[in-house]
Amino acid sequence: MADRVHPAPLLPLSTPPAPLPDNSTDASAETAPLRRPTTTSTPPPPGASYIVHVPKDQVLRVPPPDRERRYRKLAARPARRRLLRRACCGACCAFLLLLVLAAAFVGGVYLVFRPRAPSFSVASLSIDARGLLLGDATLPVRIDADVRADNGANRKVGVDYRGGGQVSVSYSGVQLATGRCPAFYQAPRNVTVVSMPLTGQENGGVAMLTEEQRGSLAAEAAEGAVPLTVEARVPVRVRLGKVLRTWTVDVWARCEVTVDKLAGQAAAANKGCTVKVKPLWWWWW
Repeated sequence: MADRVHPAPLLPLSTPPAPLPDNSTDASAETAPLRRPTTTSTPPPPGASYIVHVPKDQVLRVPPPDRERRYRKLAARPARRRLLRRACCGACCAFLLLLVLAAAFVGGVYLVFRPRAPSFSVASLSIDARGLLLGDATLPVRIDADVRADNGANRKVGVDYRGGGQVSVSYSGVQLATGRCPAFYQAPRNVTVVSMPLTGQENGGVAMLTEEQRGSLAAEAAEGAVPLTVEARVPVRVRLGKVLRTWTVDVWARCEVTVDKLAGQAAAANKGCTVKVKPLWWWWW
């Protein structure tokens, strides 16, 4: 036979709070209402600025639809700048690489061939300048100049003197005679003497000399020391070994000489020659 179950009594839903101890001071302190302190705030002056702090999670990171096109345009600028910067850097690097390779090539050629500039001097001068001494304009000046080119300092470098060079002889800045330099090739460790006939124009030297210059020329001829200047402009090409050749450049040579007479075979005393050429400054000194 089944047992009978009796319902249990219901428990109260809430239990009343325990009575507070009889302490009037603590009860009044705990039950006193909180009041906000009253402060008198002055209104801010007109035109004052305010700083508004916005949390990071509330900052909009997506542009609004009306600004999206402008945002994309501005966002694409750094990419174009990076591409332009990379292109400029690449061009500069390529240019620097070419310079380094060219410098290395030139340095290697210099170390292998050790080029040196040939030396020049005036070996002799055969002068017929009676018109200058006599003041006769019908007698032009004729000079046969023998120029000595010494390439003995170069072991592997030859000099190819091209045709079309010009040679002139002057006195006190007045040109007496001019001529052409013949074309020839000078091998390494070679000394070559080139003869060049020079002719003055009719009435050229005599007409251009002043009375003072004529008197000085006659006095120096009587003493046996007439200073003359021999100038030459010759196109040359340098041969480095059997394969390498440079481009054709003009070489300027200037020699100061002193002759003992102005008629016949004169003995030339060289005072020094200078050679100048700009495109080959690294080789020609």
